[in-house]
Order: sequence, then structure tokens, then C-alpha cells
Amino acid sequence: MALTTDVKAELVSIRNAPPTVRVAEVTAILRFAGGLHSIAGRVAVEAEVDADLLARRVARDLAEIYGVRPEIAQVQSASSHDGARYAVRVIAAGETLARQTGLLDQRRRPVRGLPNRLTTGSREEIAGLWRGAFLAAGSLSEPGRSAMLEVSCPTSEAAMALVGAAHRLGVAAKAREVRGLPRVVVREGEAIRSILSQMGAQKTAAAWEEMRQRREVRAGVNRLVNFDDANLRRSAQAAVAACARVERALEILADDVPDHLRVAGELRLAHRDASLDELGHHADPPLTKDAVAGRIRRLLAMADKRAQQEGVPSTEDAVPAGLDV
Repeated sequence: MALTTDVKAELVSIRNAPPTVRVAEVTAILRFAGGLHSIAGRVAVEAEVDADLLARRVARDLAEIYGVRPEIAQVQSASSHDGARYAVRVIAAGETLARQTGLLDQRRRPVRGLPNRLTTGSREEIAGLWRGAFLAAGSLSEPGRSAMLEVSCPTSEAAMALVGAAHRLGVAAKAREVRGLPRVVVREGEAIRSILSQMGAQKTAAAWEEMRQRREVRAGVNRLVNFDDANLRRSAQAAVAACARVERALEILADDVPDHLRVAGELRLAHRDASLDELGHHADPPLTKDAVAGRIRRLLAMADKRAQQEGVPSTEDAVPAGLDV
């Protein structure tokens, strides 16, 4: 959760945003961090956040923008691992605030998605909307195969609205449900960097991108090392198998081996780790790689034919179990 904490610390420190952007941000926080409650027959607006600094910022914005007097209270977290949580409540003017922020429609019905004016605003306002949603219910994992930026949503309608807002910022996001809870997920590395930067977390975006590139380089090196190791193992196994077959071929044919085929077989046995090209250079006179391969192939074929005629084990039977023939 260290990256999530870094992002939220950077986002909550943003100051002097235009009024419409502040409205988009605080409305998103109210929508994604809480909602509406009925207290003593009155509509109350409440947002529950995970940092005292964010709670004080929400209370300040509500007071400056809407002229209400929020109260802040520390509340019991659902899990002992969540740490302290803080509730920002507006009770006295809760219904008026709910109407002004679009949490209630004109018929006093709760809005399930997001106010239309937020999702159709300017890029700055949509970035503010995303900033508020992330501050309220967002998380960021480290780069890697399972990297993602995720926002938990109160309803599927809110999730779809947030996906649409991301698309207006040029960021690919998807809505999904995890254990019945709607979420919006951004997975592709460049998309995560882009949404972080547009929300205002440029430092964290740069650090995340550096971590991503470093891991990609490390993964690439590991793939090459594994590839080289696999090739070396295969080459070593092939050399052992080839030498075993050549030894058996010389044993089967004994004195009936043609001289040029015997020379090729003895070269193979004398230089067990050498490539065919290197074997050719050891020959006198030098031979091409294809010439060496052809002679060894004919030696093995001749020996296997003799083994079949005499009913004895062939060259393939001489290869140790588990090795390629």
C-alpha cells in the first residue's frame, strides 16, 4: 500500500485549483467515500476517509464552496489493519448540500451514478473528478504482471460513469465486479502513468514509470538468461546423445567402417563439446559443417542397418534415458 499512500499524499497537497475543479473533486469524494444517511429524520451527508489531512481538506472545501459547517470524527475501521479512519459529516444542511452536489435529484431521490455535469465537464474538471474518486477509494499496486490502478465504487452506475470519464481523458479503464463490489480498473502501464499524471500525481507517476521500466529490463534479462541456459542444456544433451550413438556405431561396424566415416566419428568423440563447424576445422584437410554432419549421419545409418540385420541393439538404444536422440 506504500504507492497508494504516496499517490494520496501528493494529490491531497494540490492547492489553488479552479472552483469548478474543486467542486468536481469534493463531489467525487462524497460519492465514493460515503453518501447519504438519515439522522433524526434529516438527510445527512457523510464521507469516510483514511487520513486526517484529507478529512480536514474535505471539510474546508465544503465550508468554502457551500458555506456549511462539517464536523469531523474519528470512527472505528472495519478491520484492525485499516488504521484510523475519519468521517466528515454535514447534518444541519445535509439535504441542501446533497442537492447542490448532485447526490439527490429534484425529487429527493438518491442519484446512483454521477452528476451529468461532472462527467461532461472540461478535462481539468474530469481530472478533478478522478482525483476525488481515487482519494476516496483508490489503490495503486506496484508495476509487474498484476499491476493495476483501482477505484472501488458505490454502484455499478458510478463505475460506468467513472469509466466514461477516464475515456474522455484518453485512458482505457474497465468496470468489473469483485465479490459483488463494483470497481474501475486501469491495467496497462502507460494508461496508469497517464491517469496518475492527469490527476496531479506527477512525482508518483514518474517514480512508478521508472519502477516499471526497471522491472521490464530485469524481466528481459531474466528471459535471455533462461533462454541461454535452456539452449546450453539442450546442446549438452544433444552432444551426449550424439557421442553415445557414434560410440555404438563404431562398435557395431568394427573394422567395416569406411575410413572417411571413421575419421568423422573419431572427431566427434575427441571433441565432444565442439560444434559441427568446429569439428570441421579439426579435420585434416578441413571439412565444412555440412560435410561433417553428412558423414556422421551416414555412419549412424550404416550401423543401424547392420544392427537390424544382426538383431542387436542399435545406436539409438545406446542413448541414455531422458536424452534426445
